[in-house]
Formats: sequence, structure tokens, C-alpha cells
Amino acid sequence: MERPATFAGAVAVLVAANVLNNRVAPRLAPLTSAVAVGTLLALARRSGLSWSQLGFHRRSRGLRIGGVLASAVAGVYGAGIAVPATRRLFRDERALSLSRARVIEEALLQVPVGTVLLEEVGFRGVLHALVARSHGAATATAVSSALFGLWHVLPALDMMTANPALGRLTAGETSGGGPVPGAPVPDPPGGPSTREALRVVTGSVVATGIAGVFFCELRRRGGLAAPALFHVATNSLGYLFARLAPEDAGRVGGRLTATPGNGPGPSARS
Repeated sequence: MERPATFAGAVAVLVAANVLNNRVAPRLAPLTSAVAVGTLLALARRSGLSWSQLGFHRRSRGLRIGGVLASAVAGVYGAGIAVPATRRLFRDERALSLSRARVIEEALLQVPVGTVLLEEVGFRGVLHALVARSHGAATATAVSSALFGLWHVLPALDMMTANPALGRLTAGETSGGGPVPGAPVPDPPGGPSTREALRVVTGSVVATGIAGVFFCELRRRGGLAAPALFHVATNSLGYLFARLAPEDAGRVGGRLTATPGNGPGPSARS
């Protein structure tokens, strides 16, 4: 019973951290995440897992892989803000409404420590290693990635109001019969409907679950360093490119009519 209890304990730690970081005390996410990471690693080490099993290996290779992917992310984001059809996905009110000091805090502290450290150690490190020890790497990838998808329910709800364009894309809504790219789209009266919320949350869970599978493959090739660098780039660079994205005609006061939320740009903080 010790190993199932360890897995259940690790999941409980992640659930508590998720609620604290997204609903109770978002600004304290780095502290909450650091405490959660320490607790998760203590549970894993006490259960007999080695540092290598937890993903703390192949650091040099992981840094090379992660560096290449981070550069690719910067290139894609640069192309994204240069094209009017995709530019609106980057003009996120959550990033645009922050002061310069807060943007630096988010990009250099909140994302790397408050988000990426916990998610990579928690899902690709501890949960993956616990399942892989008993059921193999394939099952570990499936389980950790499914839980990683469910982890994004609360961030997806925030994204619906803070970045409506990205929310519709996540829900699978394309330009067919939809809004004109670059044009402002008013929120429906009373806010998003229950059906719309369900579509956005489902789309986010599925998309991030698939991303989790990719991150697990990066872990296999380069330890935790590879997915961590890629993860930091996708999130932190969102703040930079949200501010670099040119304003489109039809903006209200130069910004999207959205409310501040919990992460920027095309890759909402998760």
C-alpha cells in the first residue's frame, strides 16, 4: 500500500497547490510551488526513487534540446505577431495591463518558479517516476499527461475572459462562420455560457494533455531540463511578445476588452 499511498499523496499536494496558485494566492505561487516541490521530492525519495528516475539526468543534453526549442518558440512567436490573422492571439490583456516591473516578475519569477518548476517536477518528475516504476514508461506518460490536462481546468476558465480569441481557438472554433481575424469580438451578455465554458475547458484539457505527452518525450531524451526550458520559453516569452504585438485597427483604446487573468499570450500560464 505504500506506493499507491505515495502516488495519492503526490496528487493531493498538486491539487492543493493548483487551488492556491489559481484561486487563493496567485502572487504567492513561487513560494507555494517551492514548498510543493520540496514535499513532492521528499515523498518520492522516501519511496525509494533515485534522482535519475525522477528526471534529474542528461542535463547537458537536456539544456541543448531545450535551448533549440526555446529559440524555435521565439521564432514562431515573432512570426505570429507579424501576421495580422494571428496577431490577436498575442494581444492579451493580462500582459498588457501589467506594469513593466510586474511583467519582469511574471516572466522571470512567477512562470519559472511558480509554474514550470512545479509542473515539470510534479508531472514529468515525480508522478511519471512513480507510475513508471510499477507500470512502465508508456503508462506513466499516459497517466501523468492526463493529469496534466486536468490541471489546466482553472487556468482555462481564466483564459476565457482574459483572451477571448485564444479561448475560442482552444475550443476548436475556426474562422469559418466566426469573427474576422483582428476584429474585436464582444463578450456575450452575462459572460460565457455554460456550453462555451465546457468547450473551452475540454479543449484546454485535451490540448495540454497532448502537450504533456510531448513533454514526457522531451524528458526521455533530455531529462527534466529539456521540457523545462521549452515550457519556460512558451510561457515567459508570451509576456514579451504580447507587448511587442502591433495594435490592430478596431481595438478599444488599443487593447482587447477583457479582464485581467492568470497568464499571458498564446500560451496561458499553466
